[in-house]
Parts: sequence; structure tokens; C-alpha cells
Amino acid sequence: MEQYQQIKDQIIALSPLTADQLKADPESKAAFAKFKTLLNEGSIRAAEPDSSGDGWRVNQWVKQGILVGMKLGGLIESHVDLDGLGSFSFIDKDTWPLREFTAAEGVRIVPGGSSVRDGAYLAPSVVMMPPAYVNVGGYVDEGSMIDSHALVGSCAQIGKKVHLSAAVQIGGVLEPIGAMPVIVEDEVMVGGNCGIYEGTIVKKRAVIGTGVILNGSTPVYDLVNGTVLRKSADGPLVIPEGAVVVAGSRQVKGEFAAEHGLSIYTPLIVKYRDERTDSATALESALR
Repeated sequence: MEQYQQIKDQIIALSPLTADQLKADPESKAAFAKFKTLLNEGSIRAAEPDSSGDGWRVNQWVKQGILVGMKLGGLIESHVDLDGLGSFSFIDKDTWPLREFTAAEGVRIVPGGSSVRDGAYLAPSVVMMPPAYVNVGGYVDEGSMIDSHALVGSCAQIGKKVHLSAAVQIGGVLEPIGAMPVIVEDEVMVGGNCGIYEGTIVKKRAVIGTGVILNGSTPVYDLVNGTVLRKSADGPLVIPEGAVVVAGSRQVKGEFAAEHGLSIYTPLIVKYRDERTDSATALESALR
């Protein structure tokens, strides 16, 4: 706890400094190095469950630390050799290179173009199918699968036994700037081609059907309870525990819309998870 508070205080103190000021201060580099180590270990997170166990606490200072690293960094070329067939290069800040893993960490990253940026945490038994990407500050907990063409954006928090299906996009918190990262809690199934953005929280065991888009500007209609869920000035859009969400539409008001039969996309909660849903979304343990 003392180490946590110490690095937090250091990052908060460094955050207002300019890039030139940070680079001239050797202590800033040491503080950032420790900060990044703790991020990689999962010891610090951009958001974490609060003491109630039902809500989340945002650690804004972690995002500040990531931006300190951006200011400290300089552009560097990295070359990857293609077994004698030439090479290709990356150009990025030297403070945020690609992260390297060892077999002892228990993470499976299947060959084929996937990458994890330094400062992201993948727990033991996470599986990552190619090609996929986890950005800085991302946190992916045990037993989760990141499928092909999926993105875990900056600072996004992914719980245990989550399946992010092919082409799922989990939005980041750095660009565009946001205070609350996207949070997907334990045992959530996210179908292919879904997008979850703008600090949305998906509670435990929810099922997000193929092609659903969740963001702060689109209301979610709960057909079971007869309510409308929205992002508010006080909090993000929250998808309830066990909700089954599918892509739907609603009529657009106005004579022109009525004349042309126009409707607009909206997500619908059509049911809450039951035994039939569980059997349809069961994870294949052999793959892990």
C-alpha cells in the first residue's frame, strides 16, 4: 500500500510538467519505469472494483501516468526480421514499446500478427487469437479470450472468463479523452463485430449479441422491465447483470421519416440470462 501511494503521488506531481521538463529530470524516468512495471504486473489499474464490490473506482492518475510516458518518450524504430525474407518496422515512443511475454506468465498469444503494448496486463490463462491488439493500460483477467481482429482499447478493463468474439472493438480512454474506461465484467459474452465505447460498463454474465454497438449517445431499451437505459451526467451507460442485448431499431418521428418508413438503430434487452443462454454461450474449456 505504501508503494502504491508513493508512485501515485509521484505521478500526480509529474503530470503537469512539460516534455522538456520531464526529460531533464532523471527522477521522472525512474518513477515512470516503476509505474510501468506495476501496470504490467496488474498491481495498478486504470479502474478497479470499489469497496462495495458492485461499483467501480476510476484511478485517473493511472491515465496521467500513461501520458507522462508519452511526453517522456522519443520516436524509435523497431525492426522485425521475417526469417531471411526481409523485415518490417514500427515507429513509436520508446517508452511504450511492444510488450514481451514468457511461457512462465501463462498467457497464450497465438502466432499471426497479434501484439500487446507495454503497460497492459494479461492474466495467466488469457488466450489471444491472431490478429488482435491490446493497448496500453488494458487489463484482461484470467480465462478470457481475445478473438481474431479484436481490439482492447487503452485502459479498458476486461474481467474473468470473458469472450471478445471476432472483430469486437472495446474503446479506449486516451483518444477520444474520457474519464471512465470501458469495463466488461466477469463471464460476459460479446458477439462478433460489436463495439463498446465511451466508458460503458457491462455487468457480469451479460450477453452482447452480434453487431451491437453500445455508447454514450445511444439509449438501450429494456423490453423485460419497460425501462430505458442511458448515459447520464452522473454516470456511464450500464448494462445490467445477465442482460441479453441484441441489435434493434426504433421509428424516427416526423412526417418525412414516416413517409419513407425510416428507423434508427438501438440496442434492445430482450431477456435476462437463463439456462438456455448459458448452454448457448458456454466457453470451450479445452481451448484454454
